[in-house]
Formats: sequence, C-alpha cells, structure tokens
Amino acid sequence: MKRTVTLEIAGSRYRMSSDADEAHLVRLADLINDRIAALGPKVVRTTTPQQLLAVVALGLADELVQSEQRRKDVERATVETVGRALSRIDEELSRLEPEGAATAARDRA
Repeated sequence: MKRTVTLEIAGSRYRMSSDADEAHLVRLADLINDRIAALGPKVVRTTTPQQLLAVVALGLADELVQSEQRRKDVERATVETVGRALSRIDEELSRLEPEGAATAARDRA
C-alpha cells in the first residue's frame, strides 16, 4: 500500500509516495544525513545540496561496488574450499573402495 512519506535530506524536505516501511526510509535518510555531516561543516556550508548528495551517492556507490567484489571473492573462495573438500572425500572413498569390495566379495562367498 503506497503512502506519502516526507523525508529531510541535506536540509531539504522530500515528499514521496512509497510502499516501503516509513521507519526504514527514515533510517536511510538518516544514513545520508550522517554521511553529509561527516564531510564537515565547512563543506556543508560551501556546497549545494545537490553537490552534497552527489558526493554521498558516489561514496555509497563505491561501497556497493566494493561490497559486491567482496561477496564475489567470498563466493569464489567458498566454491574452491568446497571443491577441495569434495576432492579429498572422493580420494579417501577411492582409497577405501578396494577394501570394501574385497570385504563384500568375502561376505558373498
């Protein structure tokens, strides 16, 4: 269900229609405002809200790209680790297989 939400970001108020949870949107706006505040009071005073938002957007986009790369690295490492574990299991099963086959043949006799 869409509802109108008003958020304050970079000193400007934005009204938007959204079906997202209002508390979630407020947390996101707070995150952006915290990033802007971290730039320092001089930067905030000497730049436009659009420039501030562009800088914050670039920072968030950079973090997203880095996070995606870390996810891919973890995924690759996981696949490699599981592959090595499966290879070791297969090797061990192959090594034990002749013993198991001999035992099965004796049991049939």
